[in-house]
Amino acid sequence: MKQEYSLAQLTAINASPPELARIAANTGYDYFSMRQIYLGLPEEPDFDLAKNKPLMQETKSVMAETGIRLLDVELARVVDGVDPATYEPAFATCAELGGKRVLSSIWTDDETVQLESFSRICDLAFQYGLTVELEYVPIAAVRNLAGVLNILEQVNRTNAGILIDIHHFHRAGDTVEELGKVPKELFRMVHLCDAPLEIPQDFDEMRRIMRDARDYPGEGGIDIKSILSVIPFVPYSIELPNTSVSNQYGYEVHAKQCIERSKAYFQMLD
Repeated sequence: MKQEYSLAQLTAINASPPELARIAANTGYDYFSMRQIYLGLPEEPDFDLAKNKPLMQETKSVMAETGIRLLDVELARVVDGVDPATYEPAFATCAELGGKRVLSSIWTDDETVQLESFSRICDLAFQYGLTVELEYVPIAAVRNLAGVLNILEQVNRTNAGILIDIHHFHRAGDTVEELGKVPKELFRMVHLCDAPLEIPQDFDEMRRIMRDARDYPGEGGIDIKSILSVIPFVPYSIELPNTSVSNQYGYEVHAKQCIERSKAYFQMLD
């Protein structure tokens, strides 16, 4: 089977949905993955298509013209004080555009909120035929493989799965041996990138690399091959923000480098 690739929003963070879709189509991706839940971060624009009908129509037009598909929307975070019901318009948008996945992560230490909010996210997504992929992040409350598996076991929702991000997996210190024990049906996609082998101990440096300075596959120090060897055949969403490249050459050049160097890395392994 042909390996499928998606262009993740963080790789081209300021690209609007139609821009992201066209860049993905122009550079050889099968999908695009867009941020539809505004996080309120000062460096990120709000491209909520549920509130912007002209932008929704433009996105549909690009998809119809190019054949590019939507893989997922993000990010349904579990945080204190946020009602998961506010995410429903994004779920509706995802379903309307043919997407199948919602990404989630957990940022509160309150275990009751963790379980109740993530359960509600799964149930809301289920109404739209969507799965929810729980991603652990090394700077979040649920920050490793064991934490995600604990949540999935307790919530016990049929549409809940796990998203492995190559950067986060390495930074969390998880092992391929433990990953290999995870039920294969929990995997539906992967976030692909590389990063330096040395794990930063400083929070700000960890965040800087995570959001602004990831490496192309094969150009960092992570053993990507071993990680992917125990994950079933799923689409790879390339989440590879690198502002030094994208600021200099533009998002389209960076997106093209992402997919071409990813394919070259896997060809080298054959």
